Amino acid sequence: MTATGSLSPSTFSLPALTLVVGGARSGKSRLAERLVTAAHRPRTYIATAQAFDAEMRARIAQHLTDRGPDWTTIEAPTDIATALKACDPAGAILLDCATLWLSNMLLAGHDLRRASEDLVDTLATSPAPVVVVSNEVGWGIVPENALARQFRDAQGRLNQMVAARAGLVIGVMAGLPFALKGTLPEGAL
Repeated sequence: MTATGSLSPSTFSLPALTLVVGGARSGKSRLAERLVTAAHRPRTYIATAQAFDAEMRARIAQHLTDRGPDWTTIEAPTDIATALKACDPAGAILLDCATLWLSNMLLAGHDLRRASEDLVDTLATSPAPVVVVSNEVGWGIVPENALARQFRDAQGRLNQMVAARAGLVIGVMAGLPFALKGTLPEGAL
């Protein structure tokens, strides 16, 4: 990234699959958006959030405004395969986020291990490069209830599966990116 936070287009090419992982409000989504933008391809945002209340509706509306008109948004709380098929194969895709997708699948009663395997296989076959945003939920305390522990464990497994297939894995903490796998784009620190 340059001093202004933009990536140099002459030195950046997205791998087929990138994972951007970090805690809540770490800056991971903002970084993922910059990665996709820097690819200089048509941009598609696959949104997994669902607006169940006014606060979430406002948050989603703000994200749409912040991204601007150069993004195509596809809402896909659970069906990522269909959303990927609707994307421009010459474009670049941002899936934000795997954590909300997984919680949607859990609440819908899906087999999380099978759903996670299917998601990773689907991402690996995308003709367009995909940047996946996900939360790191395993650095905190052990949750006190079984549902929260089930989710935390499933999220950790999903992150590992995506990371294993990704050509680039970036951790984000306090807005700062660090390479976990692969090489950060030129000047990313």
